[in-house]
Amino acid sequence: MEKVITAKDLTKKFGDFTAVDKINFDVEKGEIFGFLGANGAGKTTAMRMLCGLLLPTSGQATVAGFDVYKQNEKIKQNIGYMSQKFSLYEDLTITENIRFYGGIYGLSNDRIKEKTAQLIKLLHLEGQEKTLVKALPLGWKQKLAFSIAIVHEPAIVFLDEPTGGVDPITRREFWGLIYEASARGITIFVTTHYMDEAEYCNRVSIMVDGRIDALDTPANLMKNHSASSMDEVFLHLARKAVRTGD
Repeated sequence: MEKVITAKDLTKKFGDFTAVDKINFDVEKGEIFGFLGANGAGKTTAMRMLCGLLLPTSGQATVAGFDVYKQNEKIKQNIGYMSQKFSLYEDLTITENIRFYGGIYGLSNDRIKEKTAQLIKLLHLEGQEKTLVKALPLGWKQKLAFSIAIVHEPAIVFLDEPTGGVDPITRREFWGLIYEASARGITIFVTTHYMDEAEYCNRVSIMVDGRIDALDTPANLMKNHSASSMDEVFLHLARKAVRTGD
């Protein structure tokens, strides 16, 4: 399988503090990869390096075939990103947000029109095209934000706790969108505090105090830790953590 993310001994230090300590992993094309860790584990710092927003201190990594040291602008052009904090412009309409981000991602006017029509239909927002985003329920905002994050069909989309505060039904619908994107070959790199969502991933890594303490399929992780759920696995590993801030 094609590897779209590689990390070898990837490290980030802030002075004497090692936030990310020689982590190693690969992510394959179309994979749904869960990147978990308690507060302070270092997952946010690691994600920022992979997104081209923060230079590593040492080690190696490539994202979509581009080097995190020398080609971080190329990385930004070939990924999507959705934060746990809502990232669209609430004073713009649904259509205006789609068009704005389509332009940011370099889509042509014709392609933006095509994508706008597709997203409106996909999200069942017909008749609400001129609705201000701030008037939408949180769940709809998150689904719209995800759809816009992949409007340019990036190689990888990074999702930072995308379903925080969303009701269970909307979370399931959101994961339906994730599966559809994965089936189209988009790699999903997702952090979440919902351990039931971790079980939806193809593979899961769990960071503890800057290191990857476990990496496998959810089924294997539960088997290896004699656990009945990913929640039990996570608690077993995370209680060893010393750090509390990220």
